[in-house]
Amino acid sequence: MIDWNDLRYVLAVARHGSLSGAARRLGVDQTTVGRRIQAAEKALGTRLFDRVDGRIVPTRACDTALQHAERVEGNVFALLRGVSGQDQALVGAVRVTSVPALINHLLAPRVGALLDRHPGLKLELVSSSQNLSLSRREADVALRLGRPKKGAALIRKIATVEYAVYACASAAGKKNSFPWVTFDDALAHLPEAVWIAKAMSDGESAAIKVLEIESIRELLAAMPCRSLLPCFIGDRDSRLSRLSGRTAAISRDVWLMCHRELRRTARASAVIDWLEDACIKGLGKQK
Repeated sequence: MIDWNDLRYVLAVARHGSLSGAARRLGVDQTTVGRRIQAAEKALGTRLFDRVDGRIVPTRACDTALQHAERVEGNVFALLRGVSGQDQALVGAVRVTSVPALINHLLAPRVGALLDRHPGLKLELVSSSQNLSLSRREADVALRLGRPKKGAALIRKIATVEYAVYACASAAGKKNSFPWVTFDDALAHLPEAVWIAKAMSDGESAAIKVLEIESIRELLAAMPCRSLLPCFIGDRDSRLSRLSGRTAAISRDVWLMCHRELRRTARASAVIDWLEDACIKGLGKQK
């Protein structure tokens, strides 16, 4: 397959009529021009130029190649004109990933304000308990509950999520004796699950195990049980009451990640500013 860069040299030699003229135009030496022409001829399987009376003359095959090369050149220039400056324009898609609790309860309610401010943006919210890869472009920006590993990304702490114990607000009886709801064994490593395991009495086991915070929230509202929830979710649900007082049971830091190259684009900067504002307003605590 022929390289577009080799076609550039073919076009330059045909237009300037000599290796030296093409070299001056392209800012290289004649040896480089000659080597590029040879590479193009090898890729196409035909001779492109003949020497006639000391001049370099395109062959018939070269005339055909030049027609296609000029179209390629036009398309490349059109591409450059089309994308030039887009990194500094507030247009295009930004893919944001985080855990379901942050996506559903913190970010989703605030998307309208972002798009009203920047109508050219296209925001993709990816709710996932898995850490999607920024290097593989599974996401552009991520909010993580826990410090990410160092890499080719901007990483900084932007907020803190506090957790407290909640139960059904309308349930009768001694709420502090309600059975526990916790996370599935596959998530036993989470700080929330570890705290609940320590809070249970000797010999006590959780009555129900689930995979998501949303399931815990609905169970707490529906039946006599207790569990740990982020305060920005539990405090705003009138069906629930906080059992652990105003002091947080645990807290987890929110870390922002974004590729450093993408961070230079206007669209990513706007989304990052929005994420930081959402965390400050929604979580009530700055970094």
